[in-house]
This record gives sequence, structure tokens and C-alpha cells, in this order.
Amino acid sequence: MLLPERSIGQKTPKAWTRSLVGASCSIRTQSAPKRTKGAKWSLNFLCSCSVLSKYENQTTVLSEYLEEFPETDGSVWILGRQYHLKTDKSKLLLDISARLWFTYRRKFSPIGGTGPSSDTGWGCMLRCGQMMLAQALICRHLGRDWHWGRDKKQPEEYHRILRCFIDRKDCCYSIHQMAQMGVGEGKSIGEWFGPNTVAQVLKKLALFDEWNSLAVYVSMDNTVVIEDIKKMCWSPPQSSSVARGCTLSHRSALSQNKNTAVFCSGWKPLLLIIPLRLGINHINPIYIDAFKECFKMPQSLGALGGKPNNAYYFIGFLGNELIYLDPHTTQIFVDLEENGMVDDQSFHCQQAPHRMKIMNLDPSVALGFFCKEEKDFDNWCSLVQKEILKLQSLRMFELVQNHPAHWPPFIPPAKPEVTTSGAELIESTDKLFELEEEFEILSV
Repeated sequence: MLLPERSIGQKTPKAWTRSLVGASCSIRTQSAPKRTKGAKWSLNFLCSCSVLSKYENQTTVLSEYLEEFPETDGSVWILGRQYHLKTDKSKLLLDISARLWFTYRRKFSPIGGTGPSSDTGWGCMLRCGQMMLAQALICRHLGRDWHWGRDKKQPEEYHRILRCFIDRKDCCYSIHQMAQMGVGEGKSIGEWFGPNTVAQVLKKLALFDEWNSLAVYVSMDNTVVIEDIKKMCWSPPQSSSVARGCTLSHRSALSQNKNTAVFCSGWKPLLLIIPLRLGINHINPIYIDAFKECFKMPQSLGALGGKPNNAYYFIGFLGNELIYLDPHTTQIFVDLEENGMVDDQSFHCQQAPHRMKIMNLDPSVALGFFCKEEKDFDNWCSLVQKEILKLQSLRMFELVQNHPAHWPPFIPPAKPEVTTSGAELIESTDKLFELEEEFEILSV
């Protein structure tokens, strides 16, 4: 039986408290009250925001007190790469620091014009979704082996990727766009998301992103259908127009985006997201080996998930500990500079990451994979058959060749017919998409 989604990061309405966990700050807040579409934010919620604001002034950053990796002979797997702790620790930390790290931010423009100007306390799963998507874009444009350096000059593609996630309403994967697209998934702005909701939001926003031109497939009913994915990735182009890039109203950014990305026929790079529930209230130990195996695959984008009250972006494992990037640090909003560049120092975690016992993982998760070419997807299918499906009596998910006969016909998602283009149009999502709630499997 399908179960409703657990919103990782959801807190019960208790008094405002501030707790320091490890070296990152988690501000526990009460849930925003429900509101009707188009209604103003309630007075109670605005009062709650004023209480939150006094905590927002205490920006917390990672400190030197984070636990370092132990001195053992063990191996660490990070997004398809293996590192030996005794010999590869510096390479391991360099790889981790290259991942884009999105955290709570404060003092950005109010979402929807009258909404919150910080996502502290409610946006952790949105930030995790941004991190997974950013990793897919890095693999798409820069390659898995690309590395970031504090004073190293980076290619233009890197800056274009980063601009997609700046907290502005005109950036296609900003907190503004994700929160507003979530309204179409039944989530009010300021309400916590679960992994599947974030996946649905990313799938819809990607339709407006012509530069990256991703095919986003979110599995349904624990089943990945090969036929449907190939149909989607080989779909003819929806438009022959030149992509405008991700930041649509910033003049200098626009000047760099013109005439650089045109739709063409061929395999569309695939972002595959598989929402799962690996137990009822706790993860079932039978899934642990298969879950860890996913981080070894070269196509791995990690996993979205967490534990009660916190959402994390899991990027690998060491033994029976999961390694993750933690979004629960409030940093001040960083805007585009006049030349269209971004000061990226706060977008990379430059300390050893957090770890947690895998048995402490909430069972509601979403696996992510990126397949730039069809051969990458074919290889992924082979690995799943060999390393996951054949070794388990109780499978995490199913991989089938043909579309199930009892399912509705598969129609590749297409960008809605609108008079404007790009992220700037997403002001009212209820006119663009119908509510997708048939596969909120998570939580009890």
C-alpha cells in the first residue's frame, strides 16, 4: 500500500528553540499555517517570522570542531569514486569541497513579493534538491572529475550553473521558483517538503531550462521503466529557439547566454530520481547493502533524505556511516555581481563533512542518477540488474523494460504553452500543471 510522504525536516508546533548540532545550526520552527491560494500571509506567521529574524542575525558556519575522517584502512565512496583513507584523504576532501553546497539563506527578496525573506527552518529539503541538481549540471557541463579551488579560475559554465541557483525570482532553480512551484504540489510557501515533492518540482522547473536541457524522470510506484525513459530522452525538440540561460532579467548574464545553447536532436541528458520508502518507521536492514551500492555507481548523484527534523544531501558512505552535506547553516544572501559573476566562497563546504549511522536514516529517501549519454543509462541498467536486483529477495525498486499495461499511457512532459519564457513566468503554478499527488509514498 502506498503511504503519504513524510516531509523530512518537518517540526511539530513547539516553542522556538535554537540547537547546535555538531558545527551546524538547526533552528526549529513552527509550521506555517495553511492559507488559501492567493491569500496574504497570516498575521500569526508574520509574527513567527519576526521571532525567526532575531536568530537569522546569528549566521552559523562550519567550524574546526567537525569530526575528521578516522585513520583507518577503510575505503570511502563519494558519488561513484572510491578513496582509501590512508592514502587519498586530501583527494577525498578536495572532491567533497567541489560539490556545490546550498544552505539556508537570509535577506533575499520576499518570495512571492510578500512571503518570507529567509528559508531558515523550512527550506532544508529544497536546498538538498538544489545540491543534487547542481551535481547533475556539473557532470553535464564540467564532468565528474572537475574540481573547485578557492583561488582557481573557473570556466564560464561553472558560473552559469551557479547563477541558476541564486536566490532571486528570475533564476530558474532559486528558492523562490522551487517554493512557488511547490504550491502546485499542494505545499504552501514555508511548508516542509519531502523527497518526492522536491523531485516533482525539479521535473517541472527543468521544462523551462533550455540551456541545460535535461530530461527529468521521477519513478512512480517504485518502478523504473526503461521504455519510458528512452522515449523521453529521445523525444524530438520542443523548440528550436536559442536558449536564454538561467538568469533571465539580469542584463550582463543575458549577454553571455545568447547564441550558446540550441536544442538539437539526440539523447537528452537524463536526471533520474527514484523516491523510495525503505521501511515503515525505520530503515529495514535488508536494504542497506543495496542502498550503499548505489553510491558506487559512476552515475550516482547521491540521495535526498535525512532523519526526523533534518534533511540532508547524502553523497557517499564509510562503512555503515553515511556522508552528507548539511544545509542547516544560515548564511546571508549572495547576489550576482555587475559582471554577472558570483562570489562563490560560501557555496562550497570547505571542512570535513558530517557522518551519521545508516540505521538512523529516515526511511523516506530519493536516489539520484545522471546519465549524460544513452550508453551511460544502459550501463546503469546493467549495474542495477547485477548489483542490486539479483542480490535481493526484497527489492528497493523494480527495473522493467516495458511500460506496464495497467498504467496510463506515458507522455513525455512538455513545457506548457505560454506567452513568455523561462523562470520569470512561474508566478502561479496552478495554471501550468495539475496537482501530482498520486505518488507521495513517504511517511505514516
